[in-house]
Amino acid sequence: MARQEAMRERNRQGTPGVPKGFVMGSLISIVVPLFNEELVISQMYRRVTEVMAGIDLGYELILINDGSRDKTVQIARELCRTDSHVRLISFSRNFGHQAAITAGLDKARGDAVVIIDADLQDPPEVIPQMVEKWRDGFDVVYGTRLKREGETRFKRWTAAAFYWLLRKLTEVDIPPDTGDFRLMDRRVVDVLNRMREKNRFLRGMVSWVGFRQCKLEYVRQERLAGETKYPLKKMVGFALDGIFSFSQIPHKVSSVLGFLCAFLSFCLILFGLVEKFFYSESVIPGWASTFVAVLFLGGVQLICIGIVGEYLGRIYEEIKDRPLYVCDEEVCDD
Repeated sequence: MARQEAMRERNRQGTPGVPKGFVMGSLISIVVPLFNEELVISQMYRRVTEVMAGIDLGYELILINDGSRDKTVQIARELCRTDSHVRLISFSRNFGHQAAITAGLDKARGDAVVIIDADLQDPPEVIPQMVEKWRDGFDVVYGTRLKREGETRFKRWTAAAFYWLLRKLTEVDIPPDTGDFRLMDRRVVDVLNRMREKNRFLRGMVSWVGFRQCKLEYVRQERLAGETKYPLKKMVGFALDGIFSFSQIPHKVSSVLGFLCAFLSFCLILFGLVEKFFYSESVIPGWASTFVAVLFLGGVQLICIGIVGEYLGRIYEEIKDRPLYVCDEEVCDD
């Protein structure tokens, strides 16, 4: 730890002839969240170690087992046993992808931290380019996807729609077509580690903290093996976390839903007019206007109550002050 503190102090003060934020002998922490990744973890380890062997920096590979139910944790333990660069933090249950990344940031000792998923859709071979950007003085280097190989048209369309909506609803400039694949300087990580909100949207949090940021374009690969850990239900929940965590104007969403209710009411008005003029003998006077008004106002009220409930639910989660995750096991070289 004393060595790490000395390196961080050198980073803060700067070194003649070396860009601020980088010194020779710096340590890079690579954080990899894992959930049922037994089919890809060995290949991920091989590619990451090959990449880091070509960089003149020390590194640590932090594997976060997020309650995996397959052989992921056994394989990770074996990697720790055979390679002193590898550390393992294992959760007591599944706490989610964002909590796993948070644990990695908490445990990282490096002067810079790289976040990358185990499925190898984000290629480790991009890491040296991120390091070069960091050497040039950038505090955050985030990966921007030029192309998404192996993803359905529906997935690409919904992702584009989500980022468009997020940029419209929030004041934080969150870059489109970016995920959690990025490199962050130690001072950025230290700020993030002080932000302990429960409903976490880390790519938004990184944009919020500021500092010098730049993008690095790359082609996102097809998943190596296994199934995605973000089905539609989780993607919707993640999108809602992003919107409600960084926007105070979700009434725009409620307005859209209100217009839908109004459209339905308009359709019922037309129905009522048809009934009145063509089947007047079967119509109870005044029923249509009363029915439409009740339906319209009731729908808008329920929508607004639901939006308020989303904020109250998040406040409730915060005031309980439970930990973001619970560690069951930690294996490292110390």
